[in-house]
Amino acid sequence: MREAPKFLSLQKQFNKMKQYTAAPTIHVGILLQEKIKFNLYGTFMIENGTEVTGPQEIEISNGEIMFHGKSYSSLSFIAKEELNSFELMDVTIGIQFHWERKENQRFNGDLKFVIIDNKIQAINIIHVEKYLTSVISSEMSATSSLELLKAHAVISRSWLLNKLEGKKTTSSADEMTISEDKIIRWYDHQDHTLFDVCADDHCQRYQGITKSGTLAVQEAIQATYGQVLTYDDKICDARFYKACGGATELFENCWEEVHHPYLISIADNKNTQLPDLTNEKQAEEWIETEPIAYCNTKDKKILSQVLNNYDQETPDFYRWVVEYSQEELTQLITEKTGIDFGKIEDLIPIKRGASGRIIELKIVGEKKTMVIGKELEIRKILSRSHLYSSAFIVRKEIRNNTIQFQLKGAGWGHGVGLCQIGAAVMANEGYSYKEILQHYYPNSVLSSLYERKN
Repeated sequence: MREAPKFLSLQKQFNKMKQYTAAPTIHVGILLQEKIKFNLYGTFMIENGTEVTGPQEIEISNGEIMFHGKSYSSLSFIAKEELNSFELMDVTIGIQFHWERKENQRFNGDLKFVIIDNKIQAINIIHVEKYLTSVISSEMSATSSLELLKAHAVISRSWLLNKLEGKKTTSSADEMTISEDKIIRWYDHQDHTLFDVCADDHCQRYQGITKSGTLAVQEAIQATYGQVLTYDDKICDARFYKACGGATELFENCWEEVHHPYLISIADNKNTQLPDLTNEKQAEEWIETEPIAYCNTKDKKILSQVLNNYDQETPDFYRWVVEYSQEELTQLITEKTGIDFGKIEDLIPIKRGASGRIIELKIVGEKKTMVIGKELEIRKILSRSHLYSSAFIVRKEIRNNTIQFQLKGAGWGHGVGLCQIGAAVMANEGYSYKEILQHYYPNSVLSSLYERKN
């Protein structure tokens, strides 16, 4: 195991990063609808000084927000007491994933409504540490082990503050390269214009106080208060996902062509040296087997710490199989791309990353052949929602005079940074959160960015 990361002194850290003297407040986009129903628990105040409480409803009309017979371009509800909360009805979670659904969610902090594309956007204004209390409960289970919760508190805080710093200097966007025979597209965090982050998987899962009610979550936040991962005196872009499949991936193979020395490829165990998984033969052998790895577990007690009830609807994640008939695959790819390939005849990996994830895939059809990438574009095109990962091999056989395609894969997610299931196993084996962080983010430093004020 690598050495645990060391703390930088507050004085040195503030000399390098003077932007924070205390924990910031952030704006989180929760839902976007033409009509929103919500409940106010406790007294809230709107701009004209009116106090309101209880069930409420707003709707869009002629480009304005209608509330109690009056129109507003934006409307804020400020909590008069710190413990006051509000409940939003019919919040969509898991957008475009296989478990997408609606649920009512309750939040602390203030509530603001603005207009986006002739719909009303609900925004929660909240202290970043309270936000994180919900995030680490929403991304996993609030009953997770303490060291796992601490590790996730640090990386969720790091990812968020890295994005807020990025917004000051640049605007991230999805990028693409399109030609007659190639589509290379990656989907990174896009800066939201009227709020900092959204509440779904596009940014970080944030599902309010409904899932944040354990003492362990509170302890994890307090124990890591203000802590972030840094590299070269900058806050790390601390990515995470469900399961690496035995090997983690390079940042640049999934997103922008930028190398981060703390987001490199490692074996998800103590001793194994990874084979060259960019090599097709070695990648096939790797995916066909189940090598020892932290995330190679079927321990239901451990998995229940990481996976919320809807995530547990997917029991196979370390190694998995998806099958399509030629007709099904042809229809799926045509719908997803809008391109008439004719009957799909083959799927050929062209370029693999360090974890065996396919970065470029050739789709061979009767009428057209194209190369697509990067990993999330491949996962989107080959599934009704998202394929578990792009670390897969393709097997074809003839059944009833038609081609059957079998995709046999490894892992769940992009594979960059922390493997949540692997981290849960490490915590269960007695590793500290510092050791977990150093395993998945080698070369990073654990730093205190601000302290708690008593």
